[in-house]
Amino acid sequence: MSILNRKARFQYHFLEYYVAGIQLFGTEVKSVRQNKVNIVDSFCQMQNGELYSIGMYIAEYKFGTNWNHSSRRQRKLLLNKKELKKINKKLKDTGLTIVPIELFFNDKGYVKMKIVLAKGKKTYDKRESLRKRDSLREIKQSLKIKDCI
Repeated sequence: MSILNRKARFQYHFLEYYVAGIQLFGTEVKSVRQNKVNIVDSFCQMQNGELYSIGMYIAEYKFGTNWNHSSRRQRKLLLNKKELKKINKKLKDTGLTIVPIELFFNDKGYVKMKIVLAKGKKTYDKRESLRKRDSLREIKQSLKIKDCI
């Protein structure tokens, strides 16, 4: 089970992938297990040498008490110090950002987030990827028709 950000592949060129732990409360983990998460509008930002996920929506847990979490709070991402320094150094370049692309549970049951260092696509790049996707779809459909005959 994983939550994907499909919009990111259309909007960005991916450069480097990282897998980060994420600091969550218990009620947040329970909501993630119920797939009540949206990472499409979220992004990551460096603050005081640490990486945070901003704008990620995790629905409030239905059976939570008054100690329930807020749905759009900043969540700290857990990476090694070397990785954080490397990311911070690369973010100095203009046009680069960090985008979360997947939220999943690892083998031990911990919530992990796959993030990517990305560069935004121009509009003509987006049109080109749409053309490629449409042409691949047409080729696959024509192959299916030929197989049936």
